[in-house]
Formats: sequence, C-alpha cells, structure tokens
Amino acid sequence: VGYDNTLGYLSGGFDSWKAAGKPMDTLDSISANELAREMAKGGLDGRVVDVRKPTEFLSHHVIGAANFPLDYVNTNMGRLDREEKYYLHCLGGYRSVIMGSILKARGYENLVDVLEGWRAIEESEIPKSDYSCPTTIPQEEIDAAIEAVA
Repeated sequence: VGYDNTLGYLSGGFDSWKAAGKPMDTLDSISANELAREMAKGGLDGRVVDVRKPTEFLSHHVIGAANFPLDYVNTNMGRLDREEKYYLHCLGGYRSVIMGSILKARGYENLVDVLEGWRAIEESEIPKSDYSCPTTIPQEEIDAAIEAVA
C-alpha cells in the first residue's frame, strides 16, 4: 500500500502497548448503509474522501467524493482542512485506516472510516459514478488525475 520499509514491530502486539499505559487513539467508523442514510437526509456533515489510486477512482467512485490517494498523503496534506470532517474509504478498509492513523498522528481529528470500503459502498444506495473499465479511460485523463495529486 505504499509503506514497505518497516523498521520494526511491537512485541506482544497492541495489548502490550495498552498494558504499558502508552498513549492510544481510535478512529470512528460508519457502515456504508449508515453513510447512505446520512447522505439521503439532504446533507452530509463532512466530505467523502476516496484514498484509492487515481485509476481506481476514475473507474468508479462516490459522486462528489475527493480523490486523495494514500500514496500521496505526505505531499498533499496541505489540501485538507483540520476542521473539516472526512469520511475515508478505500477498496476494503485497509488503506483508509492507515490514512486515518497518519492523519490523526498529524492532528486531524474529524475522521470517520467507512467500514469495508468500496466493496460495501457498491452494495449501498450511495450515489456512484457509472463504471468505466480502466483500460478504456483515456491516458490523458489518467495523467491529469495523477498530476492533480502528485
């Protein structure tokens, strides 16, 4: 997912961290169906942020969502408002939780993870773009999307 240079691991896992009284934090979460209900009420109290790669986003995404790939988090953090609420999702939930963790460590507090990510969103009533096969997306559109986040 873009973070392959592991420097170590926590012996005893999270339980040992917690038992040692070390600081910890949590990330709020919401199901795709709950998010759909909130969106249907006429307004969401935040913004949907898709942390998948630009080509994934171009092929199919939540209408009105911003594409903010995890790969570019460190170079694009200035695009996010610390006061705004963000509903983060990726394909299955792994990258969005990593994104949430990184953002929380840098002082962003209004973050909500969409459980099970795009896979759950696809099955929900959340408004989505029409699907475009990635091989049919014009290269200049892909290049523009990558340029926008690079």
